Amino acid sequence: MNTNYELLQFYVYKKLVKRKDVDEILAECNRLNVGVRDYLLAKEVVTEIMELEALAEYYCMPYVEIDMLDIDKELFDLFTFDFMKKHKIIPISFDKNGLLLVATAKPLDSHTISALSVQFGGKCDYILVPPVQIDRYVDSIAAVISTTEALNDLNTEKAEKQLRFLQKGAQSAESDSDVINNPAVRLVDSIIKEAIPYRASDIHIEPFEKIVKVRYRIDGDLQNRAEFPIEAYSAICARLKIMSGLNIAERRVPQDGRINMIIGGKEFDFRVSTLPTVFGEKFVIRVLDKTSFHFTRADLGFTEAENVVVDKMLARPHGIILLTGPTGCGKSTTLYSFLKEVNNPTVNIVTVEDPVELTMPGINQTQVNTKANMTFAAALRSILRQDPDIIMIGEIRDEETAEIAVRSAITGHIVFSTLHTNDAPGAILRLEDMGVDNYLVADALVGVIAQRLVKRLCPACKKKGRTNAKEMEILGITEPISIARPQGCQFCNNTGYKGRIAVHEVMYMNDAMKNAAMNERNLDVLRKLAVENGMTPLWKSCRSLVFKGITSLQELMTLNVE
Repeated sequence: MNTNYELLQFYVYKKLVKRKDVDEILAECNRLNVGVRDYLLAKEVVTEIMELEALAEYYCMPYVEIDMLDIDKELFDLFTFDFMKKHKIIPISFDKNGLLLVATAKPLDSHTISALSVQFGGKCDYILVPPVQIDRYVDSIAAVISTTEALNDLNTEKAEKQLRFLQKGAQSAESDSDVINNPAVRLVDSIIKEAIPYRASDIHIEPFEKIVKVRYRIDGDLQNRAEFPIEAYSAICARLKIMSGLNIAERRVPQDGRINMIIGGKEFDFRVSTLPTVFGEKFVIRVLDKTSFHFTRADLGFTEAENVVVDKMLARPHGIILLTGPTGCGKSTTLYSFLKEVNNPTVNIVTVEDPVELTMPGINQTQVNTKANMTFAAALRSILRQDPDIIMIGEIRDEETAEIAVRSAITGHIVFSTLHTNDAPGAILRLEDMGVDNYLVADALVGVIAQRLVKRLCPACKKKGRTNAKEMEILGITEPISIARPQGCQFCNNTGYKGRIAVHEVMYMNDAMKNAAMNERNLDVLRKLAVENGMTPLWKSCRSLVFKGITSLQELMTLNVE
């Protein structure tokens, strides 16, 4: 109890907990017989990342990000992967006196210290790291080892034997244990599971004349992961089709399927697409984490000034809010975050998507099915008879969908959708080009948000330096400043970048913009007027991230916007 009180007072000092809540928290901890830290984490009063820096000060331990550590992977032989994940530890290195440095997420946890003493038998020193980083690092090492072993085993077997064995396994329950240990099965499972700690958004499995390549799309770029002989590919195809519910005998036409797997305690949805090529079927697997969609607008890169405008948009009782940008720029993720904000028991939200990428509780989601003539337009006509308050359309692709969406907005509905334009003002002309009358566009449109994704510089290896004359010219500045540049290290796979962040331009349709939408057809004039009315262009939004050291000048130049 005394330890609980001391720790809780420290949380109050660090402003993680309010003083007025102390007595209630202590009473609940006493009633449930749990520690303060476990109680606050369970109730989500604090998160593990929030509290870790405070705990480092409380326990007088150094606190670092795992990316900053030089980890000796040979020390992984000291402990099993299950042991490291269970106790949230990673061995880092030995010092000259034989003291083992250990990264831990459980400071001074008696069970962890006892288990280490039994397992290792020597003296240890500890540093604090976030628990999610320990899990991710252990998973990545385990997945690499598993994939390598499966590849080696697969190379020793005949492809024809593999295919017969796998097909028999799909039809016979008595061979389940053999199928699980089959190299083709283990390789496919490893490739999929390895994508998670690597933060891959897509997995590409591509057959060529003599080899099959496996590539992961990480932070927007494809990176090579593995290769194996083409002779083994028939078994890999069979395994993937069995897992995703596809026709194992059909190789002439594209197919689409899904795989659901629980990896590391999280549920993942893998969307599988096949495409017949000259040397066999190519697979692309989209990775979707069904349990971790907790993005806030700040996580998505919206600034405080942009949030003020977005708040005004979301507060409108009816109208269209559009997200624009190229494929893969995160438009759907932003739309889902908006839906999450407006979702409550008093409203009826219906979506039409192609396909449904993320299921959300409390929202009625419909998937387009062109084979059954269930198009966006057909679904929208039916949705309007379902008494909706808020409608989300995955994409406005044609004149009919645009017309129904606009009229839905005018008749009292909030409509969210996406459109492919280079910038926010371009959405006005695109709707008019689709055949929507300009007065309807002006009346229905609430606002447009253009979005791009840029890579974040790796925090472990980025380096700051003064700008040269060319860089100053690009940035539009007259005095040299210090900006961060990519370098490359083991933690970012030598790319210099780790993760991505969205940049936006937010255009609110005030009276001036509505008048321009009715009377102006020149995009340059619309763009200039939008800036005069408070819109910050994409280029300037990204430039501010360069100034802050979040992204690089190279990323700014890849935006391809004026």
